[in-house]
Amino acid sequence: MPKKALLVLALATLILSCNQKPNKVSHKYTNALIHETSPYLLQHAHNPVNWEAWSPEVLERAQKEDKPLLISIGYAACHWCHVMEKECFEDEEVAQMMNENFINIKIDREERPDVDQIYMDAIQMLSGNGGWPLNIVALPDGKPFWGATYLPKDNWIKSLEQIVQLYKNDRARVTQYATDLAGGIHAINLVETDTESDLYSMDQLDAAVNQWSQHFDPNLGGYQRAPKFMMPNNWDFLLHYATAENKPELMDQVNTTLTRMAYGGVYDHVGGGFSRYAVDTKWHVPHFEKMLYDNGQLVSLYAKAYAVTKNELYKQVVEETIGFVQEELLDGNGGFYSSLDADSLDEQGELEEGAYYVWTEEQLTQLLGDDFPIFKEYYNINAYGLWEEGNYVLIRDKGNEEIAQNHAISVTELQDKMAKCLKILKKERAKRSKPRLDDKILTSWNGLMLKGLVDAYRYLGNEAYLELALKNARFLEKEMIKEDHSLFRNHKAGKSNINAFLEDYASVIEAYLALYEVTFDDAWLNHSKKLLDYTKQHFRDEASGMFFFTSDEDHSLIRRSIETNDNVISASNSIMAKNLLKFHKLYTEEDYGDIARQMVKNVQKDFDRSAQGFANWLHVILYENQNFYEIALVGDNYKALGKEVGAQYLPNSILVGSKQDGNLELLKNRHVDGETLAYVCIEGTCKLPVTTSEGVMQQIQSFQ
Repeated sequence: MPKKALLVLALATLILSCNQKPNKVSHKYTNALIHETSPYLLQHAHNPVNWEAWSPEVLERAQKEDKPLLISIGYAACHWCHVMEKECFEDEEVAQMMNENFINIKIDREERPDVDQIYMDAIQMLSGNGGWPLNIVALPDGKPFWGATYLPKDNWIKSLEQIVQLYKNDRARVTQYATDLAGGIHAINLVETDTESDLYSMDQLDAAVNQWSQHFDPNLGGYQRAPKFMMPNNWDFLLHYATAENKPELMDQVNTTLTRMAYGGVYDHVGGGFSRYAVDTKWHVPHFEKMLYDNGQLVSLYAKAYAVTKNELYKQVVEETIGFVQEELLDGNGGFYSSLDADSLDEQGELEEGAYYVWTEEQLTQLLGDDFPIFKEYYNINAYGLWEEGNYVLIRDKGNEEIAQNHAISVTELQDKMAKCLKILKKERAKRSKPRLDDKILTSWNGLMLKGLVDAYRYLGNEAYLELALKNARFLEKEMIKEDHSLFRNHKAGKSNINAFLEDYASVIEAYLALYEVTFDDAWLNHSKKLLDYTKQHFRDEASGMFFFTSDEDHSLIRRSIETNDNVISASNSIMAKNLLKFHKLYTEEDYGDIARQMVKNVQKDFDRSAQGFANWLHVILYENQNFYEIALVGDNYKALGKEVGAQYLPNSILVGSKQDGNLELLKNRHVDGETLAYVCIEGTCKLPVTTSEGVMQQIQSFQ
């Protein structure tokens, strides 16, 4: 399993969500975080601790004052972050201790994943595990030498007192330890350049997937473990592989997983959208927070699965999830917010996990009346659907046909009844205290949502999804792209103040390229290429051939990280490798393809050991070992023809189009007056043109 997922597994009982207390009219204390926009940082703006945000200026001052750094990292929906705030950071005795002896820095891990990566590696090396709140004490230059997660007040004070005495009385020992630890942090992130091996073969891939499949849960989907994370990049690759290699058993596993996730309580049947993960094996009880990055990726996955299967359940999930995102996470400027918390106020006014989402049988009986008996069976208001203390989390385990037959009604009538019931519940739920919104806008997560919207339009054909995608794309263009084609990471209330990381570039490059494929608007292709070239110039490590997580134009940390493992979000380097391979098909004179192949060679030694941890990389193996089709459309009806071709699930392809001969090599000298022609090519070598999408598919089949 990917490293970060393992961390969450190790601390599953600690990773809960929590709401911020309502702001008071006046505050005894106000620190420098009051000038920040992150909801998490603002939550700490009235602590008596003299918190400051991470910045080069603060680090320079620490060195001048020769004070150690106390770095505390968390995020808005972190339950134990808030517990520690209440017990420690709101306490004046603790604050006095911290203020006198440390430069205190608060970090939102979602805004600064670069810092979080380094210090998470540090605490794992120090203690063998990690989690949030992540508390690190470091030398003034940022080298860590102590770390802990949640500690109650007494333990926190005792730990800090010992650290202060050690720092004052044995500086040489502390410095040496920090230097050695920094060396270890750097070493574990090194990627060696592999110039000797051949690219991973299909035989190797088959063996890796076979080994991977031993961990599948054939009955409930996903993997044989709990908690269960959706891991959309895993099932996205397996969908690609199963269709490309005609693996019906593997396709069954993909369908079982997608169906069970959609049936489960991890999916919000009332309001649409997915929670972060399920704590059990049957996808029933979720960690109730809803993250933009999960929902963006899952919209994309379910849209692709719908294109392959035409399963109406998958279409419904796409539609309802986009509905949730549009209703709850869409800003008026076209950007998407980050998340909704898990906790909300219950009927007694106490913060309670899942209070917004769960139901008692009594509530459902009163609300649904005569329809309750069939609703009860449909959503398991029984022992199977019971969570705790009489609260039920809605979960399905039967198909529509079985339940309709049990109640002697048609499937259509059943669906109408359930839609009516859910509408009643949604209206009632709206009266409850809503989970708190984290309304910061992050570039990479918006890129993932944009890609999801593009795929939803491509495979479902709903023009509203394209309109929403274009609104978001224009927001990113206006607010996040600078004149030199660098990016901002964050945006809130008209303000962006953090430079973007590799994951931001990678996801927007991918999304803009996908948007070009459904619009054939050169503006999106040009933006995508300029971002790619900027990334190549400022993020690439010439020594290894990989891409650093941070730009060479940003303030240097104790390590420039290289992210390779695919997690709940794909690694920034794996997304870049896919981007580069696709751009190679359009710009063959560039070295994009060579860079991508070298990147894959550098990490492929790990594919045998953990294919699921490198799932997004494995698309490139299929791109390289199988035919990859460049499909060029030219003529008056190129957009209509492109929509027909694009609706087919063709992961090993790229679409280009224009009314006349275009600037791309694939579009030059293709135009014929009065006709709209489609050219199916491999590495620029094309078959004779055809005029229909059926003709395109026939030519693709003839290549195989």
